Amino acid sequence: MTQFKTISYLDTEGNLLNQDIKPFLSKDFIQALYQKLITARTFDRKAISLQRQGRLGTYAPFEGQEAAQVGSAMALSSEDWLFPTYRDHAASITFGHSLKTILLYWNGRVEGCIPPEGKKIFPPAVPIATQLPHATGAALAEKWKGTRNAAIVYFGDGATSEGDFHEGLNFASVFKAPVVFFNQNNQFAISVPIEKQMNSKTIAQKSVAYGIPGIRIDGNDILAVYFETQKALEKARDGEGPVLIEAVTWRYGAHTTTDDPTKYRDQGLSEMKREESDPIVRLERYMKNTGIWDEEWTHKVQEAAAAEIEEAIAEMEAFPKPNVEDLFDHVFEKATWTIEEQKEDYLDFLRGVNQ
Repeated sequence: MTQFKTISYLDTEGNLLNQDIKPFLSKDFIQALYQKLITARTFDRKAISLQRQGRLGTYAPFEGQEAAQVGSAMALSSEDWLFPTYRDHAASITFGHSLKTILLYWNGRVEGCIPPEGKKIFPPAVPIATQLPHATGAALAEKWKGTRNAAIVYFGDGATSEGDFHEGLNFASVFKAPVVFFNQNNQFAISVPIEKQMNSKTIAQKSVAYGIPGIRIDGNDILAVYFETQKALEKARDGEGPVLIEAVTWRYGAHTTTDDPTKYRDQGLSEMKREESDPIVRLERYMKNTGIWDEEWTHKVQEAAAAEIEEAIAEMEAFPKPNVEDLFDHVFEKATWTIEEQKEDYLDFLRGVNQ
């Protein structure tokens, strides 16, 4: 039986395990990775704070998964496609989405689904796994147009129990679509631990059924994430078809801000994982081991991230409140009678509440 060992490039103490990549680890590159990690974590914590203050809607935190998202999105080319879930704002930010736009999304504004000019970023997929066939289709379109553009699609461990996961992988395999299926295995599908969800030892091994390469990486090791994703994207561009990547990681907090993780998980385990293998701490240790660490520069990075986020919040809050009719008007190009009826019923309810 094919074995899928977890690939690491950095150990938890920040020591380089793969010497082959050493020539590519310039100071500028490492600092760029670190800067994006800090921006992502600062944004995530601020978004939770805004939600608790009633200034943002329900929000899906990702703290602990920054390396998986930042490292993989950094490996993309500017013309590639990115298909995120509702938890992948770090990937979207890294690929060029504005902080303001992502905040607008979480505040219910339709503008939050619109990527910057020239960026192929799909709106976040809330239904589980539905974005996998979409990514396969976009990748095939690029192949048929004769480009070297690829797609990356993000999904959690819970998505591998959905039919869309299998349909997406099968279709991509048959037609050699240039798509990387990037699984963030944070080991919980909302409240269900992975051992209660599947009998497979790994998610990477599911690649075998579709005749495509599958790899398992340490999702808290940003160097492993970046370089292995880069390899997978190059295979896709060269016509070798899709790759399934399982990035083993952990979310420290709740599934969303409506959730209480203490009901189904020992939070002491989260604190232990934070101490052992936090993605930012691991890169910091590497920077200190190699003489790249600069305390003054680090403070400037943190201050710049905080200032950028505060500016984005001010821009978001300058928008009018969301229009509740958008919930109904953007389901179909022309609303069905059932949607129209639901809309009128809800508007009547709101009128009664406000009287």
